[in-house]
Amino acid sequence: MKKSPSSKKSRSESNGNSLVETVSNHLTDRRKKQGLSQAELANLAGITRQAIYAIEANQYLPSTQISLQLAEVLNCAVEDLFRLQGREVVVEAELIGDVSDQQKPTRVKLAQVGTRMLARPMVGLGDILNFVMPADGVIFGRPKNHSRKKNAPVSVKLLHGRDLIEQNIVIAGCDPALFLAGEHVRKINALSGVTNWTMGSANALVALQRGEVHMAGLHLVDMKSGQSNIPYLKRHARNRDLLGVHFASWVQGLLIQSGNPKRIRSVQDLMKPGVRLINREPGAGARFFLDALLDEAGMSGEKIKGYSHEVTSHLEVARHIRDGLADVGIGVETAAHHFGLDFIPLREERYDLIMRSDFLNTHPMASKFLDAVVSQPFRQEIEALGGYNLNEIGTMLKW
Repeated sequence: MKKSPSSKKSRSESNGNSLVETVSNHLTDRRKKQGLSQAELANLAGITRQAIYAIEANQYLPSTQISLQLAEVLNCAVEDLFRLQGREVVVEAELIGDVSDQQKPTRVKLAQVGTRMLARPMVGLGDILNFVMPADGVIFGRPKNHSRKKNAPVSVKLLHGRDLIEQNIVIAGCDPALFLAGEHVRKINALSGVTNWTMGSANALVALQRGEVHMAGLHLVDMKSGQSNIPYLKRHARNRDLLGVHFASWVQGLLIQSGNPKRIRSVQDLMKPGVRLINREPGAGARFFLDALLDEAGMSGEKIKGYSHEVTSHLEVARHIRDGLADVGIGVETAAHHFGLDFIPLREERYDLIMRSDFLNTHPMASKFLDAVVSQPFRQEIEALGGYNLNEIGTMLKW
């Protein structure tokens, strides 16, 4: 039976305007994120369009039954639609990383990985994303009876509904294109998205096996066989119930300044006087590759200027070279294109996404994520970046 305000005087008004005024109403935002008109929402919820208009205009406070109907249609909790003003929603989480100053509020991204709620400080996203990506919540200090150790329990005050956190996918890896994947997932479900924690391949796999992320991006090539990722997985994830999906193939090589003023042609030229290297951190695929090349050439990293100067992404390598802070580094072709650098190709690699086998069945957005990355619009956008081969995107790995 459809329900609506029976007169110009709403139910809330009969109890006094103070009831409506103390409720924070987010129905309009939720409806628009789902791409629904007032009439469409009313039809799905079994109430009149006039009732939706009155609720969104804060002229009518809906009953418990109508609130539940609206929440069911919009796939969220009632508290995400209507909340008492001034009431803070606090969740308990495990801290991944460290709070440098416990006296100041710390912005965090939250992740629901299995039964665990994890909080990671936003500073881990890097200088730019720390300011342009919204946080999920804020930590105000930490319990006094806990040390600063990793995975300490924290209380996080939410900045939006918990359902956004539960539908988000967290990936550890170094491919910058995965940030774009989040925007394409949102085209399928406006309440979902992707958070990409930038880290090297080996560290990403460790984070996956610790249950800290949903997926890990790997590009680790076995120098003997030339095969990507599978040999490394067999050695380091032998007893794990994992599966993999191919994302892309790319070319990795030497990134050098435009015009190649230092006349760099190969890894041997890293020993030239005045040549400065910018390196990746231990555990990164680029670092494994560089060390293998140096070993083959009988060279020592300790004798290369800049070998100990480390950054944590392909884009950071390219940015340092563009800004004149270094002359050369190992990275992917698309990073060279983005920063206007010259590029010396060395080998082709596969970049694969590794996940726990139960991810596809337990995460509400798993299948939607895979649908998004194999969609034609996403493929066209990634190919336009340059340096990516997506011929096998979405194919399952076997090992």
